[in-house]
Parts: sequence; structure tokens; C-alpha cells
Amino acid sequence: MTARWPELVLPRSLLYVPGNRSDLVAKGSRSAADAVVVDLEDSVPSSDKTQARDVVRRWLAEPSGGPQRWVRINAAVLDEDLASLAAQVPDGILLAGCRAAGLERLESWWARESLPDRPVVGLVEDAAGLREIGAMAQAPHLATVGIGEVDLLAHLRVSRSAVAAIDALRLQVVVDAAAAGLLAPVAPTSTDFRDLDAFRTTTRALLDLGFRSRTAIHPAQVPVINEVLTPGDDEVAAAHDVLARFEQAGEGVTTDRDGHLIDLAVVRGARETLARAGA
Repeated sequence: MTARWPELVLPRSLLYVPGNRSDLVAKGSRSAADAVVVDLEDSVPSSDKTQARDVVRRWLAEPSGGPQRWVRINAAVLDEDLASLAAQVPDGILLAGCRAAGLERLESWWARESLPDRPVVGLVEDAAGLREIGAMAQAPHLATVGIGEVDLLAHLRVSRSAVAAIDALRLQVVVDAAAAGLLAPVAPTSTDFRDLDAFRTTTRALLDLGFRSRTAIHPAQVPVINEVLTPGDDEVAAAHDVLARFEQAGEGVTTDRDGHLIDLAVVRGARETLARAGA
């Protein structure tokens, strides 16, 4: 957790639904996802953008309940997309094609509309965005970044088969987010929603790499994300034990139940585990 968002824990699972499909928006809102992300970007044909923005307006005006309500907007048509949010800001915003300049425009809109604070996740989709994470972190509402991986790999001309290169890019995002004081980044989804065993494997790998949330394009992916990204009972018990031992030691150096050293880094990890578990 960062000083900017000290109490914020981002949704584990963020389910994309196309904004021009009000039926899928309603279905997603009944899903097990931590957050439903109504998409105004790639999943919506250009001819349906106006309709999708109308769907967002009506959706945000409905009584809240169920998953958090997020909206993915496009930096290329920022003003048009933001107009659909002015009446009632969602629980969070994903900004596709995120760059520092786009975030500055978003912050100006926020100040002008005098809206309540909400977290923004900036989706890195090209080389320039990848290099600007530190600069983007200056935006007050940016909680963290995510990877628009299909777009990013296409822009970099990196093949999907280049596994080592992709992992290196993912780790770079994790490192840059941490260096900038942002929350753990949001992991990319998989377009193969039928192979859930493979999806579970990649979600575990992304967790180990430093991601703490993941996007989904199909409801079947959501339970997998929630399962993998929720600390298990043993992890929670171990975290409680670490904090208890640290407190008993007067916040001085001590050891855990296996005899391993407990220092401030271990304590921070234990606190993060409990925050993710809601414990």
C-alpha cells in the first residue's frame, strides 16, 4: 500500500464487459467479480460508441450493489468518454493508452467537475507509456498501472512465443510501479477463456511476479482469479503469527515459528497478506 492510497486494496478480479451490450453489463453485475469494468474502448465498434456511453450513464445512475463499478475509457477520445461519467463517477477508472499527458487532462477534468476521489489504473500499451510510468505516477488519482499486453507486444514487435521477453516486460512494470510508490500493478488477461487450467497457472505466475489483480474477459475466468489471488488460510495464519511475534518483541528483531528472521520487510509482507485477505 502506498502513502497516497493507504487503505486501498484494488479488486482482485476486474471483468471486462462491452459497453454497447446492456445485457452483458447486467449479467456482469451479477457475477462473482470484485469489479465489473464496462468498456468504452476496444470491445466497442466505432459506430456503437455513443450507444455505449449512454449505457454507462444509465448503469452508473442505477442503485449500487454487487461488484464495484469501473469504466475503461480511451485516452484518444478522453473528453467524449469522460462526458458519460460526469453525472456519477464510477468506483474506478481504467485509462487505456495511458500516458502522462492523458493523465494531466484527466486530472484537469477531475478538478473542474469537483468529483470525489476515485482510483485510476493506467493501462500501458506502448513503448512510450512503458517509459513514462515514473512521470505518470505524479498524477494524484493514479493508484497503479496495468498492462494492455496485446497492444504493447504489437507495438514492440514482440512475439507471443517470446516468453522470456514478455516476463521481462512484466517485471519491468512491477519494478517501475514499486519505484514510483504505486500499488502492485494489474496483470493482463488471457484471451483463451476456455483453458482454465492454463489460466490458473499463468495467474499464479503473475502473482509470484508481483501482480495482485487481474483482468478477465469472461465470467469463467473470475473464480480462478479470486481463488489464486486470495491468500490461503495457512498464509493468513502465518501473517498473524509474524505480526504477533513482532509486537511481542517490542517491534524489535525476532524470528518466526520456523526460526527465520522477522524484519520490517517481513512485517510489511505480512500486513499486505492480511489486507489482501480482508483479515
